[in-house]
Amino acid sequence: MARIGRISWSWDPIQEMERLERDWSDFFSGFGRQSAVKYPPVNIFTGEDNVIITSEIPGVDPEDVDLTVTGDVLTLKGTRRRQELGEGQSWHRRERGYGDFYRTIQLPYNVESSKVEASYSKGILKITLPRAEADKARKISVKTA
Repeated sequence: MARIGRISWSWDPIQEMERLERDWSDFFSGFGRQSAVKYPPVNIFTGEDNVIITSEIPGVDPEDVDLTVTGDVLTLKGTRRRQELGEGQSWHRRERGYGDFYRTIQLPYNVESSKVEASYSKGILKITLPRAEADKARKISVKTA
């Protein structure tokens, strides 16, 4: 470690490699894809008995959403349909995209896939995934001899 007055400097090769990896990842994250932002955005809440996921999918018909659960992985797929213009109309600005979307979410534990519930209101999809009984923590009593 070099020391100059009150300022000290030390080089950590591991931190430097991690910084370099982040920089390269940030630099190339937008190439080959429309956007580096994951879609649809989600919020995930966990508790002892379930996981609740909310996702913003405005303008998507619930019939165009496909949810599957395998073990501790949720897959959310869907399609936002292209908005058709009426006779004599043209786009002035078009910022909302359309097309297929796909998102895989690793859950913190296995869930009971037969008890998963989903609801859709005002553009928000809410998915409740109950924790599998076999995956819940059990209190074990200690016996005395």
